[in-house]
Amino acid sequence: MADASPELPPDRSLLIVEDDKSFLSRLARAMEARGFVVTTAESVADGLLQVESAPPAFAVVDMRLGDGNGLDVVSALKRRRPDSRAIILTGYGNIATAVNAVKRGAVDYLAKPADADDVVAALLAADGKSPQPPENPMSADRVRWEHIQRIYELCGRNVSETARRLNMHRRTLQRILAKRAPR
Repeated sequence: MADASPELPPDRSLLIVEDDKSFLSRLARAMEARGFVVTTAESVADGLLQVESAPPAFAVVDMRLGDGNGLDVVSALKRRRPDSRAIILTGYGNIATAVNAVKRGAVDYLAKPADADDVVAALLAADGKSPQPPENPMSADRVRWEHIQRIYELCGRNVSETARRLNMHRRTLQRILAKRAPR
């Protein structure tokens, strides 16, 4: 890990739009520790207000928010400040949404939970170059477990509803939930 932190530009303003309050506060603290001047928003409406009042140089935006789609914030930011760099974070990654995010102005698309170093690398990557792959990426089992946990929480910790949405047998889901998180 020779050059772990790329050089920050003079304008270090960063907007983070995320409706998961604990993840938002952790990411905001981590980005401040890496030299960014962070403002936060917990909804599309708040994000749009922030973009209108003071368009930041950088943005990290959740794809699915309680009041709409985070891509609306990215589009608004690109209209107000074409030189800005925004990335999309999502727990619902697929190729179609990744392509749509890039078309709307995002420079990258990261799956949750994303590490702060991965976010910085994506934000500061030179145009046309993708950042280096992470040194210790999550295992496929861990990514699957994180996805199941997220859906479980979104379903109000209802096992039957979570199993239905994941197209999984309820008993199989109960066994997975009873185990510790894989590494």
